[in-house]
Amino acid sequence: MSMGDDYLPAEPHGELTEAFPGVFLVTGRLALRWGHATRNMVVLRDGGELTVVNSVRLTPAGEARLEALGAVRHVIKLGAFHDRDDPWYKHRFGAQVWAFPKARHSRGLSTDHEIVEAGELPVPGAELFRFRGARHPEGALLLPGGVLLTTDSVQHHPDTEGCSPIARIAMNLMGFRRAPAVVGPPWRKAMSAGGGNLRADFERLAALDFQHLIGAHGKPLRDTAREAVAALARSF
Repeated sequence: MSMGDDYLPAEPHGELTEAFPGVFLVTGRLALRWGHATRNMVVLRDGGELTVVNSVRLTPAGEARLEALGAVRHVIKLGAFHDRDDPWYKHRFGAQVWAFPKARHSRGLSTDHEIVEAGELPVPGAELFRFRGARHPEGALLLPGGVLLTTDSVQHHPDTEGCSPIARIAMNLMGFRRAPAVVGPPWRKAMSAGGGNLRADFERLAALDFQHLIGAHGKPLRDTAREAVAALARSF
């Protein structure tokens, strides 16, 4: 693999904090043509090893905090459209890349380990969910302790903190704050093309045993995530 120096720079981000036991969260900025929104990276710690989900490149100070937690060994590409910083984690830390079969990567990156439901994962005790009716490979990761990790599929936006003014207006118009759990319209449109049966997928997702949710955008949804996803499934 040859990627040269083609890595996106680090954007402003917050502190890396422990959202749940062994589950760390940092919220960064996603630069857009018309402003910026927020995006989340989750870091899972198992002893001295770290697994990154929904990667966000950090500043040198942020990387120092990350390395203080442990050694970055793995990156999981959970969402079809979230991998812009995966190449940096491969380059900087030598992380192994885990992704669905036929997943597309940014800037020359390739999959080191394919992930499938009921297959091997770098996170002990985790369970992989796949949206089987979606047009592009996308999943969710259920962690021990009842925490569900998603990318674009399910998000929680109690506010638009950290977004630019135009992004706030766009998110409100698209309905990102209409319910505790929402599906972004652009993701839904991209995944439903060709008549994909997303309702069946969301019904399966709501049947999992979880209480909390962290998406790649928005805020963590604590305690009532399963009920919120069940309501979301009924909206299809």
